[in-house]
Amino acid sequence: MKRSRLHRDNRGFSLIEIMVVMIIIGLLAGLVGPKLFGQLGKAKQKTAKAQIEMIMAALDAYRLDVGSYPSQQEGLEALISNPGDSEWAGPYLAKSQIPADPWNNDYIYRKPGQNSEVEITSLGQDNREGGNGEDADIASWE
Repeated sequence: MKRSRLHRDNRGFSLIEIMVVMIIIGLLAGLVGPKLFGQLGKAKQKTAKAQIEMIMAALDAYRLDVGSYPSQQEGLEALISNPGDSEWAGPYLAKSQIPADPWNNDYIYRKPGQNSEVEITSLGQDNREGGNGEDADIASWE
């Protein structure tokens, strides 16, 4: 009697039980996965906004030291290497490099900007002007 009881306790899962668990996991992944990926796009947009704010703060510090924002030709590179100005006290970015946007594209620097004295823009996931959702442009004046 003891021996047959031990044998029943060591029994594994049946194929049907494993299949039911796999189907449930698949259904959960199908329902939850798209919602998580939607949040990923929003997180990248928030990251781009935060990076633009950081770069704008560095540009403001540059302006306080030098007296004006970098020219269009000097661009954002003036924040990490001296363009030849004696008042330059940089680098103005903590990592001494200009970050790429979350989609690995360069930020666009404009002086003069269309809406303010200087502007920084990310063109979003599609790297083209305009767009909606993740493709929407993210700009310093917004």
